[in-house]
Amino acid sequence: MKTQKGFTLIEMLVVIAIIAILAAIVIIAVNPARQFALARNAQRWSNVNAILNGVWQYAVDNKGSVPGTIPTIATEICKTGAASCTGLVDLSVLTDEGKYIVAIPVDPKSASDNGTGYFVQKLANERISVTAPSAELGEKIEAMR
Repeated sequence: MKTQKGFTLIEMLVVIAIIAILAAIVIIAVNPARQFALARNAQRWSNVNAILNGVWQYAVDNKGSVPGTIPTIATEICKTGAASCTGLVDLSVLTDEGKYIVAIPVDPKSASDNGTGYFVQKLANERISVTAPSAELGEKIEAMR
């Protein structure tokens, strides 16, 4: 009698099914949509701080005066090189010659044609607030100085 060594079709299907179940459990546990949302929020925090740092570096060089285009009502910031900044805050004084910031950062998901998706406003006592209203997972992203 000749014996054959190897796996039967049933054994192979059982192993493949077990691997598929384990892979599904891992994918559910990792939750890629949540991980991407967390990554975009981290980018938003970085961008908000970069804009705020640019504004304050400008203020340091200009005897404490922040750019005059910043309103007292939260308004969206205009993109660097946008065709039109109508209704948006023009912070091109920060990007001129790349002195304070090379380009105004843009929200990773919700920027408009001419807007960055970030809002800026002048608060009392010359404080500046920069926000990312489209933050995900219920997070509030705001920096102020």
